[in-house]
Amino acid sequence: MTNVALVTGGSRGIGQAIARTLGGRGYDVAINYYRNRATAEELAEELRRAGCNAVAFGADMANSSEVDAMFHTIETALGPVDTLINNAGIAPPSGLFQDVDDETWNRAFAVNVGGMRSAIHRALPHMLHEKRGSIVNISSIWGLRGASCETVYAATKAAVIGLTRSLALELAPSSIRVNAVAPGCIKTDMLSTLGPETLADLAAQTPLGRLGTPEDVAAAVAFLASDEAAFITGQILTVDGGFTG
Repeated sequence: MTNVALVTGGSRGIGQAIARTLGGRGYDVAINYYRNRATAEELAEELRRAGCNAVAFGADMANSSEVDAMFHTIETALGPVDTLINNAGIAPPSGLFQDVDDETWNRAFAVNVGGMRSAIHRALPHMLHEKRGSIVNISSIWGLRGASCETVYAATKAAVIGLTRSLALELAPSSIRVNAVAPGCIKTDMLSTLGPETLADLAAQTPLGRLGTPEDVAAAVAFLASDEAAFITGQILTVDGGFTG
């Protein structure tokens, strides 16, 4: 049976690595993008050349109407979503909590938490009907331990953890698994804005002595999504090189 996987925020970084990994493992892959249409289309074409059935789909995850329309298009093109990877997220600029305005706070929660809610809400009817499915949410180690001057981002990622654990309990009787991956310091465009000195310091603070790669995270996601993790639900898997100890 073909398994259709949706990777939100799948055009670059961690999402791109997840899409490649799942495509290589035989999934049909729906690649969600917001503004990076050309990059998403290039990735879909790359996966198709490798023998994967992959299509790019645009939607602002903060807009539930766009999410609903995207799912309708995915179902027409590939079929219902069996595996949902909630990766889309934004990281507001670092700064003091008292300097965060309403627009920044609300947008972060609308994308990082609201987008997950909309995607899960839309994917669930099929999963509940079939009594199977896997949902993997991308959180962060900052959602587990907090981070000074990253209050908005950390708060959204902590909410993802609460959502994951609670929904796992709710959906377990229907054999639908819900887990999360909490990446540490991963070498992506989002992290590169910190500058070389800060990146070197973060690598030095990591017991394994290096920054993580998107492929490190993708491997963990693919495991949790697969039947190899059939008895695992409600878990938060840190992929941080030992950073959180």
